[in-house]
Amino acid sequence: MAEVQVGVIMGSNSDWDTMQHAVEILQGFGVRFEARVVSAHRMPDDMFAYAETAAERGLQAIIAGAGGAAHLPGMVAAKTPVPVLGVPVASRHLQGVDSLHSIVQMPKGVPVATFAIGAAGAANAALFAVALLSNNDPALRQKLIDFRARQTEAARGMTLPVNEAGAA
Repeated sequence: MAEVQVGVIMGSNSDWDTMQHAVEILQGFGVRFEARVVSAHRMPDDMFAYAETAAERGLQAIIAGAGGAAHLPGMVAAKTPVPVLGVPVASRHLQGVDSLHSIVQMPKGVPVATFAIGAAGAANAALFAVALLSNNDPALRQKLIDFRARQTEAARGMTLPVNEAGAA
């Protein structure tokens, strides 16, 4: 079996509602991935082992979703040279702004690419991972180009209610 290319990790299975959007994108492009819970707070030794072995296991990117204190993306980035793409998961009280600040405020020298809060961020993190992988995969690059062309055509085909009613 071919090596997994992208890790999709989250701090809890309650993050799945957000992170499933990353998985759907990866599946749509045929990117090999693994998805698992790796909690920074409840299983730190497992988190460190995951990060420390990521490169040797062939991962080329890690999409890490976390809510609240959102330490997972930053702690994983601190322990691996593999690019980490952080997805803030909406939290109950602060709607994910706390998660966004936790992920985006990494200290100089330990980067985490940070995306929007929620489903859009998860999908965009996966699309970013696809773009990274496509640098060395012409077939995947063409799939990405085709995906973007379909998005353009869908946008061009959009109508507004005022135009449908015949107003100028």
